[in-house]
Amino acid sequence: MSADKQALTYRAAGVDIDAGEEVVERIKPLVARTFRKEVMAGLGGFGALFELGGRYREPVLVSGTDGVGTKLKLAQMLGRHETIGIDLVGMCVNDVLVQGAEPLFFLDYFATGKLDVDTAVSVIGGIARGCELAGCALIGGETAEMPDMYPPGEYDLAGFCVGAVEKSALIDGGKIKSGDTIIGVASSGPHSNGYSLIRKILARAGIDADNGRFDLDLGGVTLADALLAPTTIYVKPILQLLRNQSSSLGPQPCIHGMAHITGGGLTENIIRVVPDALGIALDSSAWKLPAVFDWLQHEGKVAQNEMWRTFNCGIGYTVIVARDAAAATVDTLAQRGLNAWPIGEVVATKGDERVHIA
Repeated sequence: MSADKQALTYRAAGVDIDAGEEVVERIKPLVARTFRKEVMAGLGGFGALFELGGRYREPVLVSGTDGVGTKLKLAQMLGRHETIGIDLVGMCVNDVLVQGAEPLFFLDYFATGKLDVDTAVSVIGGIARGCELAGCALIGGETAEMPDMYPPGEYDLAGFCVGAVEKSALIDGGKIKSGDTIIGVASSGPHSNGYSLIRKILARAGIDADNGRFDLDLGGVTLADALLAPTTIYVKPILQLLRNQSSSLGPQPCIHGMAHITGGGLTENIIRVVPDALGIALDSSAWKLPAVFDWLQHEGKVAQNEMWRTFNCGIGYTVIVARDAAAATVDTLAQRGLNAWPIGEVVATKGDERVHIA
């Protein structure tokens, strides 16, 4: 038989089934650590099973999906894959949390041109760690090897989360009123937003993986560490805050609204949960801009308004409460290990301008 007529295999076409099976075997113990009692089956089925049981009287399911944007490119450039999965989980579970929902389970999608087992296990191990931090089960996922779809060494990620909340405890922003205090909760860095601009700034500064400039010191942390710091997962402290307030003040928690600061930064995310007749006034002097954002702004000559609408600028999550509950809310978050500050208030708005940052 001539060479061009030899029998072909899936491996010859670029898909290594054995490598995929090795990934599954290696991640099983990592995934098992995330399981909750409601999980009805382990990995391997066509569909993942999760039993709601009797925990909720009137459960509302809240779902979210996201990726980590071009932060992936930076992680791949530096060969650091261990924490990008935490980012993936954080971007999804923090969104679900905004409406008061407890994340229940998570699924991931990992796609690459040629599967590298060690890289895949590192990434999925990070996803499992993120699920542990959020208290949700990594209940399933998909690892797809697609030759010619991705350049060598590159991969893509997507995540999917489902949470639940009692209908009576759903937080939709409807209780927000003028005079409410906006509490800002610290981020760990840029989280997973603005990285196309970040990479542009790095390129302009001549910083790449080979010239050692990622070791630049930013107040005790390297530039690489600051940019790859995983997204803070706010789930457990915020859920505890909700439970504390619910138990002390009756069935309705006194949190009026929450926002996850993602794409669109501070100017576009908080206002999403505020009723149309109201606006927000933020005081930028209420918290210290972390060094990584100072560096990005200076090196990229980024205008202040562009900073506000692109990055979280040190505030990864916000909680809107009645003014007289602000101090107690900050104290409770501090007890749960989160730095938080009153950063502004809800105001009556005039005209179309609903966001003011002074």
